[in-house]
Amino acid sequence: MIAIPNALRGKNIAVVDVEGNGQTPPEIIEVAILPVSGKTSSHADIRSWLIRPQQPITPIVTRKVHGITNSDVEDCPEWASVAPEIDATLAQRTLVAHNAGIEQRVLAAHLPYWTPPMVLDTLRLAKKVWPGLPGYSLDKLIEHARLDVSALAEQGYHRAGYDAWAAWLLLCKLIDDADLDWTSLVSSAAPKDFVPTPEPEGGLW
Repeated sequence: MIAIPNALRGKNIAVVDVEGNGQTPPEIIEVAILPVSGKTSSHADIRSWLIRPQQPITPIVTRKVHGITNSDVEDCPEWASVAPEIDATLAQRTLVAHNAGIEQRVLAAHLPYWTPPMVLDTLRLAKKVWPGLPGYSLDKLIEHARLDVSALAEQGYHRAGYDAWAAWLLLCKLIDDADLDWTSLVSSAAPKDFVPTPEPEGGLW
């Protein structure tokens, strides 16, 4: 269990990672979602799905990215079977992911009626809180922040559950290091389309 930062108390969060088949356009072959609400969170709360794509997984993404093979998903459900469950798990929750624009675009292409109320990008936030690092990949940030990802180490790098848990630990660390409240978190981590327009200052009429 880890404590949820005060900036996120009362917020409904979905920390997400998706893995694809390497085709164009990409098809999702694995989704992991960590729903976060309340005061604590646990890796045991992560929900994940393996999905059989219509087009095969390319050898290069199997070898260089997630390690998922076509045989791993040959007996898994197709997207249409799991989409309603995934949609319900994401509904009305702030999307959190590392390089969140990718997750948002791919999920939106697969879930045409889903729109997150807010998006928080740990990549964008890390660049604001820790400027000048030699790299901002999730792996490098795990190392920089000395995050304890051992709870899901058996899954290996770039499996969806592992990356979602790492992104959540990273978000909590960044919030704590910068002592952010919700407003400052949104201004630092949200894509510009999700940052509220400042109210105009009052003046004399």
